[in-house]
Amino acid sequence: MSRSSKLLVWELSCVLWICVAGSLLHFAFELSDYWKPMALFAAVNESVWEHLKMYFWPGLFFALAQYTYTRHLANNYWLGKMVALAVTPVVITFMYHGYMSYTAASGSKISVGSILMIMFLGVLAGQLCSWRILSSKPTTAIEPRYVASGYFGLVASFSLFTYFPPQVFLFENYLCYEYTSEYGILDDYKPYRMFRTAEEIEAGGDSIWYCANRSDDATTAALSTS
Repeated sequence: MSRSSKLLVWELSCVLWICVAGSLLHFAFELSDYWKPMALFAAVNESVWEHLKMYFWPGLFFALAQYTYTRHLANNYWLGKMVALAVTPVVITFMYHGYMSYTAASGSKISVGSILMIMFLGVLAGQLCSWRILSSKPTTAIEPRYVASGYFGLVASFSLFTYFPPQVFLFENYLCYEYTSEYGILDDYKPYRMFRTAEEIEAGGDSIWYCANRSDDATTAALSTS
């Protein structure tokens, strides 16, 4: 197997890892009983930013681990990995908002499958960019200090903006495709829990509380008060 092919296998493996680990991080904050240190890595609300964070940290950890095994194969290693970490959120953000604009304009129903595909394609785009850079000739066009600055900016952003979120739409809680005017770590998670307690399950209902269930519950509550 050629050097380029070996690197491609690593990058595609990274895609799989990021998608699986990122999906788990979607639920990690709730499953940790809203432990605030977990908020550094896991999504704390349904904003676009928090979903981007779910894919950033697994990508960074994979890059750190992969270096041990591919440093003798790859050129421009840290540049390539930094580009991947930057490209993935940009691609996901543009594709996601493009898709949401399309569904709003056409009156189409939002598909969870389409959104998951957008996430996958964003991760894939980032890792393919990384593979292209890692398998190319060594470059001196970008100084190491700029690469280091890129890593610093990414880590600082994904570390701080959960705890100190800017009050703009990218960071606003977007629960069930509706903005809630909430940012960062929420004051009350009871209305937003995904998993129901044992007592709630025994009282009736599904163990998973997703958007369809919320709509049904809201309808039931409205009827009971009318």
